[in-house]
Amino acid sequence: MTAAALTHAFTQHFGAAPALLVRAPGRLNLIGEHTDYNQGLVLPGAITQAVSFGLRLNGTDKIRLRALDFDSDYEVAVGDIKPLEQGHWANYQLGVVAGLVQRGAQVPGFDCAFGGDIPSGAGLSSSAAVECGVAWGLNKMLDLGHDTMALALIAQQAEHEYAMVQCGLMDQFASLFGRAGHVVRLDCRTLEYAYFPLDTAACRLVLCNSGVKHALADSEYNTRREECGEGARILAEKNPNIKSLRDATLAEIEAAKEELGEVIARRCRYVVEENARVEELTEHLSAGRQLHEVGELIYASHNGLRDDYEVSCAELDVLVELAHEAPGAYGARMMGGGFGGCTINLVATAEVDNFIAFMTQGYQDRLGLKLETYITTLADGVGEIFA
Repeated sequence: MTAAALTHAFTQHFGAAPALLVRAPGRLNLIGEHTDYNQGLVLPGAITQAVSFGLRLNGTDKIRLRALDFDSDYEVAVGDIKPLEQGHWANYQLGVVAGLVQRGAQVPGFDCAFGGDIPSGAGLSSSAAVECGVAWGLNKMLDLGHDTMALALIAQQAEHEYAMVQCGLMDQFASLFGRAGHVVRLDCRTLEYAYFPLDTAACRLVLCNSGVKHALADSEYNTRREECGEGARILAEKNPNIKSLRDATLAEIEAAKEELGEVIARRCRYVVEENARVEELTEHLSAGRQLHEVGELIYASHNGLRDDYEVSCAELDVLVELAHEAPGAYGARMMGGGFGGCTINLVATAEVDNFIAFMTQGYQDRLGLKLETYITTLADGVGEIFA
């Protein structure tokens, strides 16, 4: 959404121009899936698709929200905010305000209109973008002085307490800390991070949306968290230094296979191997190695998610199988919680159109399903939009 269009929509609805315009990007994750809640390593980046916000203080005690994409409004007094029914779009903003108030902020009434081009339900974290955009905007407008990591934690808390999703920190972190042309490795235990360049002239990131979301996604996500916690507990009985699967080795998992049981052992093995893949992939990027070496690790990640972590589905597997044959593809894997959503594909820039044509036809031929694709590059994190 352009600054002019957002300003016009805001002014038309609230009767005055916004004082601040903010852009908050969605995110993708190149590798490091289901490792964040195991205190492991992730490698996300902010993307060009984003949510944009117009904000201004309104001189009252009322929060007045306008969701432009939904043509929907919500209003509440600051002192009366509480979680709405699960799934309500205003929960994300209200949760951020609650988090700021808990940290001592005096939040006055404000107007907020927002809209964007992050595809809904594609696993690109539009919810985190909404949280982070509002957090960043209020922090700036009210001169609250929170640093960027504090804003990420406030946004994550909003997701936990208002949206009722027990997410890791990756989504909010990526939206706030993104840097154009780079992915950023986050250590989810220490919160240390480092940037790695991804040559966006030589390749593009193409997201293939399976168009499906299987009903078991949320329940299985919670089950995986429980299985990993149980695995870490069993391993810690033999080695008290293991506080999470981040600390385990493949040898320790193999030695405890009988106590773990086959299923939990496979879950543990995937997490340990995925952390190692994140390390190896960032070494490749630092050394400027060939993209096909990066791509092989991405394929290996999908294999682990499919076989050991068991969070893929037939549609995602078909998309990855097609990518192996598609022109210009270096690597592909499912991205996000699983059981639907998108695959992320690393594709040679010159072959993007041919890649999309091949994948679209192949998905139709194999499953009779229409394929939506999104081409994106790595963008800067949350920041002000200047008209």
